[in-house]
Amino acid sequence: MTDKNSYDILIKNGTIIDGTGNPGFRADILVIGEQIILIKDVDPHSITAKTTIDATNMVVTPGFIDNHAHGNPLNTPEFKNFSAMGVTTIFLGQDGVSSENISDWMNDVDAVELAINIGTYVGHGSIRNQAGVKLDPKPSYGDRSKMARLVDEALEAGCFGLSTGLEYQPGSFSELNELIAIAKPVGKRDGVISSHTRNEDDEAVQNSIAELIEQGEGGNCAVNISHLKVVYGQGVPRAEEILQQMKDARQQGVSITADMYPYQASYTGIGIVFPEWAKPPYKYEEVVRTQRDELASFLKKRIQMRNGPEATLFGTAPWAGKTLKQVATELAKSFEDVLIDDIGPKGASGAYFVMDQELQDRLFLDPYIMAGSDGSPSMRHPRGYGSFAKVIRYYVKEKKLLKLEQAIYKMSGLPAKTVGLVKQNRGLLKEGFFADILVFDPDQIKDVATFENPHELASGFDWVIVNGKIVRSEGEFTGQRPGKMLRKR
Repeated sequence: MTDKNSYDILIKNGTIIDGTGNPGFRADILVIGEQIILIKDVDPHSITAKTTIDATNMVVTPGFIDNHAHGNPLNTPEFKNFSAMGVTTIFLGQDGVSSENISDWMNDVDAVELAINIGTYVGHGSIRNQAGVKLDPKPSYGDRSKMARLVDEALEAGCFGLSTGLEYQPGSFSELNELIAIAKPVGKRDGVISSHTRNEDDEAVQNSIAELIEQGEGGNCAVNISHLKVVYGQGVPRAEEILQQMKDARQQGVSITADMYPYQASYTGIGIVFPEWAKPPYKYEEVVRTQRDELASFLKKRIQMRNGPEATLFGTAPWAGKTLKQVATELAKSFEDVLIDDIGPKGASGAYFVMDQELQDRLFLDPYIMAGSDGSPSMRHPRGYGSFAKVIRYYVKEKKLLKLEQAIYKMSGLPAKTVGLVKQNRGLLKEGFFADILVFDPDQIKDVATFENPHELASGFDWVIVNGKIVRSEGEFTGQRPGKMLRKR
């Protein structure tokens, strides 16, 4: 017979920041199994607890939710980079790319022991491939119907929504009628579309956001801008124009949010700087042979527009850690010739220093914009190891642009609300919710990762609890793996 006054975890003497954005308050927390049972002042002499955490001078918050993450849980089920920065749930299947057998993939993930929770989107590009549409710019009505059916099946299997990667192939070939067709099942199942929009450059970003808004309106579903940025944009007034566009959409009835990482450099494949006419279905070797001068001229202008060859930092072998300028110097060639002859549109990935700090800061302060790392355990960008810690260190402690409660909301309550996790009792500290909990001193939070050393774990998140089990104890990993493959109900 179980003692009704016996608990698995008691967290005492902490300041509760519950993830709603409301002010913190003093209370204790009691956990049994996977659930938060009680949040109030507790007489420690009236109960017994297997583990007691003294949170004096510390805050107790929900575990953070990364609405835009990358990685393979079958290869790295511990995902230490995420839990070390307080993330207890990540969402995969981003930028239009997911498993083409999404239900089987989820079952495979179920079978491994995860240290954190995993949710997923179904990728539009993967749906295109699965439907046999691939690079077809004009899929038939039947093909669009088939894609919509595949999206619906993926949502039925438990995906939380649809991701698009319209700057990448094959998503770049899609038109609005296709995007609306695949949005309709998302709307019917109360999901969300999270989109790497068609073009993030300053002169095109608002048209790209407008397209996403139209997709949301046509499909009657919520939409989210992935890793919101304005490449080449400058200043606070430019940010205000973007935010006003989103506000206008909400007033017209389209629910629109965005996620962002707190860094001035993006990270993606080098194909981002190559013209469409040098990528499939065109043959690259033939383009080089017949249009080399035109290609070289394009690349030279494109790279100079993107702050020059010193602003491209490679993240893949054999040039990892070197800029395009350094590689060109080493090879005694122009950087455009290096791109054409030594790399090509699929030959590398890298970080691109193309964003303005003031503009990005103003975007991040908006109450409809959440944190999201766009990171993974392996990519050579500090965002995969530091994003959530940096939000606290930079926005709360150093710049004092956000209150801690606001920052916690951006990292827990807002993403949980956006993807529908609140309906599954996740993302907030409330009685009856799953015990995904952090205990830490905000003054001790540090994002250690840099562009030179991008795989340094964040520090300061002393206690990380996932589904009622302690994954990090006093800053050390415990080896527990209580994470789950989450499915939308």
